[in-house]
Amino acid sequence: MKRVDRVLTAACGKEFTAAVARIEHRGRVVFERAYGATRADDLGCAVYADTGFDLASLTKLFVGTLLLRLVGEKRLALDEPVATIIPEWRRNAHDAITPRMLLAHTSGMNSGADYRAIFDENVEEFALSSELVAEPGERVIYSDLGFIAAGIAIERVTAKSLGALVRSFAPAVTYRPRAVVRSGIPATEDDGWRGRVQGFVHDEKSYLMGGVAGHAGLFGSAAAVAALTEAYLGAASGRSCALLSGALAREAVREQASDPVLRRGLGWALKTSDENSCGRSMNASSFGHTGFVGTSVWADPVRDLQGVLLTNAVYFGRNDTRDLRAAFYEAMVAECSPSG
Repeated sequence: MKRVDRVLTAACGKEFTAAVARIEHRGRVVFERAYGATRADDLGCAVYADTGFDLASLTKLFVGTLLLRLVGEKRLALDEPVATIIPEWRRNAHDAITPRMLLAHTSGMNSGADYRAIFDENVEEFALSSELVAEPGERVIYSDLGFIAAGIAIERVTAKSLGALVRSFAPAVTYRPRAVVRSGIPATEDDGWRGRVQGFVHDEKSYLMGGVAGHAGLFGSAAAVAALTEAYLGAASGRSCALLSGALAREAVREQASDPVLRRGLGWALKTSDENSCGRSMNASSFGHTGFVGTSVWADPVRDLQGVLLTNAVYFGRNDTRDLRAAFYEAMVAECSPSG
């Protein structure tokens, strides 16, 4: 994997202080390597292959899987109104929203909110009561608020916390890392509010919710993200899927909603153009997700290939990391192709 290594070695210290890359082909690990240090000062320490990162919006993949598991257990139905679980939505504009819409970002809920405007708000109540910006099912609006609502629905159906539920199927990921491990987690932004963020969730809305939310807040390793992705990639490739039925896993990575930037599956984004962060080489059927701090995963079911790239790119500012991600995934495909 010399091409992959060159891409990440060149970016280390410039586009991130810390990274872990993991590539799996046909369900087997073919590359895993750590780069850099947890921060770019005297407090930095080495990063290892099993280092936990702030997963940012990759959290949505784990929470989406929880929701799909409830569907598989027939405790929820994809196309029945969530208002049966969230009575606050009865008899108002939200009452047509379904789990499918929440997962596909077609609920009509707003994308989010400036944290400075909701300091004094109960964020859960804010998410549930905010006015819709489109009719349910009308169009794609990528929505943190929609996944906050999904997390609330999951907790109400199960009477258990998101943290406990995620641990039940992904024990290597966690909300709110213990104090003893925080110094080993790559730091993210110096945001002018909390200072240099390390070991606490970077996402402000999740932070205001105590670090546990449906849209962001999980910390975990590249291996943990790859294990979740394998549940879906394996189902598409004929391997067994312990987390979900094969039919439900395959449905999750089919197009549910069309969007010119990123088509949507159930929780997953689907490749829509060569401008996506997966780059030019991955097949049009590829699915993945990104996280604001610099995390990403993409899987190509035709090649039976997936790559996880966890970084703390936001450490150096809120710059677009699309080029780095695309270079990584293009190098991965080149290395894993017969002529690579």
